[in-house]
Amino acid sequence: MHQVFADFSVSISELKKNPSSLLAQANGSPIAVLNHNKPAAYLIPADTYEALMDMIEDYELAKLVEERLGDKEQAVPVSLDDL
Repeated sequence: MHQVFADFSVSISELKKNPSSLLAQANGSPIAVLNHNKPAAYLIPADTYEALMDMIEDYELAKLVEERLGDKEQAVPVSLDDL
């Protein structure tokens, strides 16, 4: 059995019939789109997707900062006045 990470789920057939109605019924929550009772896709609001992309970008930047903190011998001294 596959775990479904959404409170709402629909079949692909139901999604084709009236996607706008489904989005309204979900009220901003993710919708699992099922194919043969297995999650095939997740439909999420644009705001949620954009927030996820921001979180991923922040995470990747944090990893880069941590990597660079480990390479302090390659650091270049800079004065704030020079900036």
